[in-house]
Amino acid sequence: MHDFIFYLQLGWEHIISWDALDHQLFVLVLVAVYTYYDWRKILILVTAFTIGHSMTLALSVLDVFRLPADWVEFLIPLTILLTAADNMLMRHKQQSLMKLNFYLALIFGLIHGMGFANTARLMIASEQDIFVPLLGFNIGLELGQVLVVSLILGIEFLLIKFFTIKKLHWMVFASAITLLISLKLCLERFPFF
Repeated sequence: MHDFIFYLQLGWEHIISWDALDHQLFVLVLVAVYTYYDWRKILILVTAFTIGHSMTLALSVLDVFRLPADWVEFLIPLTILLTAADNMLMRHKQQSLMKLNFYLALIFGLIHGMGFANTARLMIASEQDIFVPLLGFNIGLELGQVLVVSLILGIEFLLIKFFTIKKLHWMVFASAITLLISLKLCLERFPFF
């Protein structure tokens, strides 16, 4: 049980810590398309991300798949940039964008999972059974994502309800800011510099 709690906390910190800006930005641009009334869809969305994240993490820990760390560190902000750009380009096609973001969450979750893979490989490889560590980590990650989503939806609710900001304006603003930050991260992490 102690191992499970340790990995649960590790998963929680992976999304909640100050070092998790890339994950938080990705969740922001995924969720910016929705409103608080769509909370069920959002839970499915972040769970799709966790599933993708989990698959890559498991494959990496089992040493089935590896990608150079410098490329992973570049690809993570690139996925955020692409999602933010999609939000802005498809802003008038909400239903199509919601479907697309589900697939982006799943596919890009695979890439984001590689971001923690090197650390996880060292920690979990010493375990006899990887099931408990991966389960604890992913539950912690999912709980952390639910908290991040709740905060984003709370801010969105306040802006729309009390400051009468239009939903579309919120989505474009959140996506534009995220696009700029992720572009900066891509340039800083480009593997050939």
